[in-house]
Amino acid sequence: MVDLGVCFKEKLSFREHIHAKINKAYMMLGIVKHNFKYLTFPTFAIIYNNMVRSHLDDRSSVLAPYEIGDIEALEKVQ
Repeated sequence: MVDLGVCFKEKLSFREHIHAKINKAYMMLGIVKHNFKYLTFPTFAIIYNNMVRSHLDDRSSVLAPYEIGDIEALEKVQ
């Protein structure tokens, strides 16, 4: 079920939504790494926070991942 852009199952599991956000963050990270090879670290940090991290922080209070696998997958991107 999708409601207001959040995917969840009948048992209120947000696993699909979390993994969709993780995939989008990895896609953005690939774009950043491919196109911005010669950036300084402060510039890279700003771009990373705006293009990658914003996908992971979106609706974090709603998701609140509680399963170990979901938490580790989110932390791996960060």
